[in-house]
Formats: sequence, C-alpha cells, structure tokens
Amino acid sequence: MIASYIVGNLLRILEFLLFARAILSWFSQAGGSRLYEFLCMLTEPLIQPFRSLVSQIDAFRRCPFDIPFMLAFFTIIVLEQVVYML
Repeated sequence: MIASYIVGNLLRILEFLLFARAILSWFSQAGGSRLYEFLCMLTEPLIQPFRSLVSQIDAFRRCPFDIPFMLAFFTIIVLEQVVYML
C-alpha cells in the first residue's frame, strides 16, 4: 500500500512537471528561462525513448504536434491509474 502511494505520487509529480513544461513552451519568453530549462532537464529523460521510437516512423516526422511528448504524458497517466488500481 505504501509503495503504491509513493509511486502514485511520483507519477503525479512527473505529470505536473510535463504539464508545466507544455504550458511554458507556449510562451516565447519562457523558452530560455531557467525554470523551463530545469523542467526540460527533469522531463527529457522521460520523453527521449518516445522520441527515438517515433523518429523511426516516417509518418510522424512531419506532424505539427509533439507526438513523443504526448505519448510520454499519456503513458504516465495510464501508469498512474494502474498503480491506483493495485
């Protein structure tokens, strides 16, 4: 029980960090800020495996959306739901 509580909270924190990164990416002034760089440093290791996977699919290369980011975000949400069901 305690382990699932801790893992669930860590996943929720990661979800919040990804959400904050997405919101800050909409503002051009935030692109070079220390907060945005810090969020990228924390979240990029989560997104990078999805980037390498998606880069192998030619159809996604020209997509205007950040598909790897969305895959990472939704994966964390699914994992969070699985943890809370345990």
